[in-house]
Amino acid sequence: MDGRTREYLRGRFGDHYRRTSVSPPPAGNEREWGYITWSEGGTTMVRHHSHLDLVGGGDLGDFLAGERPRHVYFSAGRYDDPGADSMGAKGWRGSDLVFDLDADHLPGVDPGADAYAEMLAECKGALLRLLDLLESDFGFEELTVVFSGGRGYHVHVRDPGVLELDRTARREIVDYVLGEGVTFDDIVRTEAVAGSAGRSSPAQKRSLPAGGWAGRTRERLETFVEELLSMDDDEALERLQRFENIGEGKATAALNAARQNREELATGNVDVHSAVYTVAARLFEEVREAETAPIDEPVTTDINRLIRLPGSLHGGSGLAVRRIDRSEVESFDPLVDAVPETFVGNDIAVYVRESTTVELRGETFRLSEGVHSLPEYAGVFAMARGHATKAGE
Repeated sequence: MDGRTREYLRGRFGDHYRRTSVSPPPAGNEREWGYITWSEGGTTMVRHHSHLDLVGGGDLGDFLAGERPRHVYFSAGRYDDPGADSMGAKGWRGSDLVFDLDADHLPGVDPGADAYAEMLAECKGALLRLLDLLESDFGFEELTVVFSGGRGYHVHVRDPGVLELDRTARREIVDYVLGEGVTFDDIVRTEAVAGSAGRSSPAQKRSLPAGGWAGRTRERLETFVEELLSMDDDEALERLQRFENIGEGKATAALNAARQNREELATGNVDVHSAVYTVAARLFEEVREAETAPIDEPVTTDINRLIRLPGSLHGGSGLAVRRIDRSEVESFDPLVDAVPETFVGNDIAVYVRESTTVELRGETFRLSEGVHSLPEYAGVFAMARGHATKAGE
């Protein structure tokens, strides 16, 4: 990025902050703050500041409008002395539990081939799965959901019960969300039942309890059984034999057991036949693959992590780091809802260095090399991502 482009973007970021109110996070005075400037290279990080160091006698808005940073961050951690120069001297009090989803890291996404809009759509799906896990399995109620302004989303958990969790405990949460180290046998509950005639000891029954990965598998099994019994025999047997290690004999046994034990299966009982147990185990593998959320693991386990400030601008896109009400997550469109109003209503000239496509506010701009007049929000996006530079007027 050349000097003219940096100065233009820095100036317009300042204009945005002068007309926008940005609020600090809860306990903002207990957090470390940092920011990246518009220096050449765009990687100079200024950090180890307290909120007071940052704003002095003013407020956060004054700082942002005056400094016009490229990126702004605050720490997940809360400290006695957040402005201390070393982590050891800060005096850790606790940390938010933060989850980061980045489209670049999602399975099946190719950043070199997939369009920006396609990657964000995939990331929205991962976000919805993550929220379901956090709300349904962990029971978290107050979640702060944020579009990162770049390629993904952040979720902040500030429940008092998580603040003092150490890295090891946070690693266990990561493993659960990723479904790592969880096997079908781990989620099956074995319980004693009354013995049948002639037995001197209780029998045992294996079942899938409600809740967690067991509950998810139980729901999938119940749905699968309903689908199976709606098919004719040949179709049902063919469907069962798609599972690994289930041949015609096991498929026939599983189908018959499903017909004869619908009520038991609905309660999570997977011990009605060994073939049904095998089918349930295969369905668990499908559920785990489909319903995990591919979070960026180091972000969640790092108690000192710096994370983007909601309301700030992302210097790599010109889009806003936008907090999203939980009820609006599904309808949120980052390519529309995160476009700053500051950049709407003006046209600017940019020199496109390489062919690129910009999709924002429902419009698609296919740009070849050369000078183009564009709506400012599209030009800012192209410049911030390194595809264009500011052209002379």
